[in-house]
Amino acid sequence: MKSPQQIWEIALGEIQTQITKVNYTTWLKDTTGVRYQDKVFVIGTPNAFIAEWLENRLQSLIKKTLANIIGEPVSIEFSVNSTVKRQARTSMQSTYADGGTSSKTIKFSAMPNTNSRYTFGNFISGECNRLAYAASLEVSENPGHVYNPLFIYGDTGLGKTHLILAIGHAAKAAGYNVLYTSAEQITSEFVSALKSNSTDAFHSRYRNAEYLLIDDFQFLSGKVQTQECFYHIFNELYEKNCQIVVTSDCPPTAIGSLESRLRSRMQGGLIADLKSPDEETRLTILKTKAQQSKVSVSDEVLNLISTQFYHNVRELEGGLNRVLTFAKLSGAQLNIKTATKALSDLISRELHQEKLITPEKIIGAVACRYELSSYALVGKRRDRKTALARHMAMYLLREQNNYPFSEIGKIFGGRDHTTVLHGCEKIAYEASINPQIARSIDELKQSLGIKMID
Repeated sequence: MKSPQQIWEIALGEIQTQITKVNYTTWLKDTTGVRYQDKVFVIGTPNAFIAEWLENRLQSLIKKTLANIIGEPVSIEFSVNSTVKRQARTSMQSTYADGGTSSKTIKFSAMPNTNSRYTFGNFISGECNRLAYAASLEVSENPGHVYNPLFIYGDTGLGKTHLILAIGHAAKAAGYNVLYTSAEQITSEFVSALKSNSTDAFHSRYRNAEYLLIDDFQFLSGKVQTQECFYHIFNELYEKNCQIVVTSDCPPTAIGSLESRLRSRMQGGLIADLKSPDEETRLTILKTKAQQSKVSVSDEVLNLISTQFYHNVRELEGGLNRVLTFAKLSGAQLNIKTATKALSDLISRELHQEKLITPEKIIGAVACRYELSSYALVGKRRDRKTALARHMAMYLLREQNNYPFSEIGKIFGGRDHTTVLHGCEKIAYEASINPQIARSIDELKQSLGIKMID
């Protein structure tokens, strides 16, 4: 009788041929066969997040594969293997660039100019950000081995900086040497180092990090020399199992003028996106903020704020703060009437913005969805993917803002109005016969904050 591990290795060999290489490497590579008893096969995973993902996404495939190998139907269970975490942490602390080991004591490093309120305890997790949150929590506990690099992207105000700083604070508390910076700061420091002939000191600062956290990575776009320098720093840190975390407003494939080898490095770990908060998450955020302010706010008032400000967390906080301040200064009772009065001008402004959304925002949202750069949409590329995205953006501009075809043509690089007309008509037709296109339009409208009408 084969051992559970031997059975699982055979199963992995079969499963590997039925899923993508990326999914296998991310979710199955470090799993183990723990035991098989009473027709229940237990699979060991490095963390609870992987266990949950496998249970939700691959359970039926795993059960079918194991049943074929064992010769009878089986149930499966997942068990988090804490040994894997301990081994990973030990390796992170002892492996260095010389290829050997070191007894170097890990230094406690402060992150200057960061807000200590940005912790995991203060982050509200929901369906809109669950993957990014769980992955961030995992790399703060098990650095350099699970998701490296971790690439988090999303629009403004959705929590990218909160998560990257939460990772930093958790790593600091564990005694790691943490370096938090931004793409703009890296560029500025690199230029200064070149001018002062101090590039060795620049390299040393980054290469001594055990956690490298980079905010607003998209600003490396077009910085050829900085990208070259950072590529080599990345490789050295990666080989030392340094945990690298990056945030951006779009995925790596949509960052224009980014070297292909650097883009490939960013895609080599886990890419997690942040979406606009859903209704349940918005209400949870508002209730939490109200509790932190030590003010009792009725569900009716919270629902009003939630339905009016749904793009990002900052809008929600701004709406709540306005209501609380208005009630305090006016001495009015904090009820729905007071809240409506406090938000009246913001609501009217919001309604106006819903009717007219800037071309830049529409083009950016479409580009992000199709993992392209905004430049590609207004440029001369003609491949199928870019053409579809371009027509989608034209369609949304026409439908939402009622722009003239000639005006849309100017926005898209001086194209003729007949070209725009053709693109809009094509998307309208496809939406009527292709559910996937119709769903894409609905999801784009939702991401842009355009309220749907049933």
